[in-house]
Amino acid sequence: MARIKQKVFAVFGLGIFGQTVAESLIEKGGDVIAADNDPALVESFKNKVTTVLHIDSTDQKALEKAPLDDVDVGIVTVGDNIEASIITTVLLKQRGIPYIISRAISDIHEKILKQVGANEVINLQKSGGKALAQRLLAPEVLETIPISSEYSFAELYAPEPFIGKKLKDTELKEKFGLHLCMVKRVKTDIDDLGNPTSEEAIIFPDGNFIFEASDILMAAGRLSDIEEFKKIL
Repeated sequence: MARIKQKVFAVFGLGIFGQTVAESLIEKGGDVIAADNDPALVESFKNKVTTVLHIDSTDQKALEKAPLDDVDVGIVTVGDNIEASIITTVLLKQRGIPYIISRAISDIHEKILKQVGANEVINLQKSGGKALAQRLLAPEVLETIPISSEYSFAELYAPEPFIGKKLKDTELKEKFGLHLCMVKRVKTDIDDLGNPTSEEAIIFPDGNFIFEASDILMAAGRLSDIEEFKKIL
């Protein structure tokens, strides 16, 4: 049987958010490349990851030479430097990174990042970094609550293929046999500690409901269907 290729993540920027993402990915067994222009931060990560790069991510020639050919997900965490985050996102797109997640610090920053090629934009701080790492590495069911010997409620992160899609287009019920009962949506506003300031509960969303990256789903179904659904995550 062919071995499934492990995803490779490259984190650009080792500030608070970047460190949280990188360390969480590492703790969960992820294959991580860490990169920063600060030699002290690079040195601090030398023994934590297989590959650490002392690199200016806004330097096109440097990125072209960097060992990024096997990277599946590029994570741009230099949000405080808006110009650097935008340029890095553009250059990673040009470099051929399949999926790019960039951090924003404002609504207009988020819009620009999406326009220049970011597949996903997040602007949470430390707690958001842990949640992002969890979703990237282990998007499977977070918790199951038995209803009977055959049925359960399952809490899970919105799967990557669902993000940006309408509920009716995911065939969650028709294809997977799961009924979506509630969506918990974490707001992107943060307090001084980097925690989300509010959450929204959407009860029995209709078919036109559009999934977002921060969504946590509560679905009901057979245990066998839940296990089958986990295979696509």
